Amino acid sequence: MRDRIFEKPIKKQFQFDEQVAAVFDDMIERSVPFYRQNMELIVDLLLRRIKEGMRIVDLGSSTGSLLIESARRCRVDVEFLGIDSSEAMVELARKKAEAFDTRIEFLCEDIMQADFAPADIVIANYTLQFIRPLVRQGAVKKIASSLKDGGVFICSEKILMEDSWLNRQIIDIYHSYKRHRGYSETEIMQKREALENVLVPYTLEENRQMFLGSGFKRVDTVFQWANFATMAAFI
Repeated sequence: MRDRIFEKPIKKQFQFDEQVAAVFDDMIERSVPFYRQNMELIVDLLLRRIKEGMRIVDLGSSTGSLLIESARRCRVDVEFLGIDSSEAMVELARKKAEAFDTRIEFLCEDIMQADFAPADIVIANYTLQFIRPLVRQGAVKKIASSLKDGGVFICSEKILMEDSWLNRQIIDIYHSYKRHRGYSETEIMQKREALENVLVPYTLEENRQMFLGSGFKRVDTVFQWANFATMAAFI
């Protein structure tokens, strides 16, 4: 279903409710540059690391696309677990997983309360940015402590530039990107307003320092387009 949520005046802050879940796949592909290519890159990395009996956890699994693609291509017996706080997202993910005949468990739980340890690989695509800054590092510490020795955390985030001038230019370029993908100026501004104080991005370096200060030994950037980046952090 095509995303038309922000064509009309907004009445509330952004929420991952039934309305958003229904159009989420279209929304994210049109809103996040190279989303599909980045997802394919992450799946390729997962498949190169997965071994028999491993547990792979996706935090903020939304409609389940990444886990479903991973499960479809995986040739060994592993456990796939998706966790999301939106009931509407979880229900849709379960239906998609069943349609693709994949064996994945999806749970509707708050990431801060969920018990997903022990894990071999944890993924959080555009998830940390929605966790309040006051408790965000606590969430990362929880992820680090949940991972077995040699575990990896793959995390995609919207980011800020260190330089204020560059940050303004990148935001303008990003808005142009969205216009080229069919969003009107009204939709762009309305969504930006709805996300204010809901999506709080960090710089790449702030993310890196947060990971290193939470128990991870190494952090690498594996993908970046302007203000979107994917990082891999290792225990």
